[in-house]
Order: sequence, then structure tokens, then C-alpha cells
Amino acid sequence: METTPGYTPQVIEIRPAAVFAFIKVFPFLVCSAGFVFLAWRLWPGLIFLSLFCLALALYRYIYIRTIHYLVTPEIIRIRRGICFKRTDQIELFRIKDYILTQSLLLQIFRLMDLCLKSTDPINPVVWLRGIPLSDLVDTLRERVQDARGHNQIVELN
Repeated sequence: METTPGYTPQVIEIRPAAVFAFIKVFPFLVCSAGFVFLAWRLWPGLIFLSLFCLALALYRYIYIRTIHYLVTPEIIRIRRGICFKRTDQIELFRIKDYILTQSLLLQIFRLMDLCLKSTDPINPVVWLRGIPLSDLVDTLRERVQDARGHNQIVELN
């Protein structure tokens, strides 16, 4: 598909990376392995704690991988959940500040966490965690400016 320079698609769909989900569940996996070792050495009943930690890791991995961030020209929609779905929306014209953070692990895997501060009373801070490193901040900034112009919003400090 050929794209023109400066062209951004109308809808951007982003998901946390699989490696980010693995990083988040790694402590549960280590804990599970530790309980397996203790069950082998001390008391076989500890295997149930190992299975519990493994189940928590699996649930958390699936939970993180089912998060969807949808950025349209007017809103950001965040959908998450496995058994109970939750969808949050924030109007782009409400976004005030962008904070991009990258820990050493995120830098190694070329990922980022993006914090959006807004004037929305329900969602004053919106996190987009573990997303691939991109120029999303610049795209969001342009879309926020367009949304403010479209809605005739003038910022007063």
C-alpha cells in the first residue's frame, strides 16, 4: 500500500506489545517456579501455590493483550477486560499534556508508555502502556489542535 508523506490514517488502533505483557507477568512466572522448587524440596502441597501463580500470570497476560487503544480524529477509546469489558472515551480537545516515558526495558524492546493529562473529570490521566515506539505524540498533538479548532475551543491559562 502506497502512502503519501505526511498522511496519517483516520483511525489508529494500537495494542500493548506481547513482550510488554510478558515483562509484566514475569514476576508471577518466577514465583511459580519458586513454589515448584519448594514443593519438590519441602512439601508437595506447595504445588497448588505454584499453579495459582501460573493462573494469575496467564490471566494477566491475556488481560494485557486484550487492551485496545483506538485513536480517531475526535476521541481516544480504550477498551479492556476479559470477562467484564470496560470502554473509556476521552475527547481529544480535552487533552492538555503528553508525557512519554521509557524505562530501560522499554527502550531495549522499542516500546513506550504514553501518559495523557486531560481536563476530563472522569479520566484526568489516561495511560497508553507498552505500545510500540512511534511518532504517536506528534500525531495526537496535531489531532488535538484540529479538534480544538473544530469545536472552537480556546485555551486560557
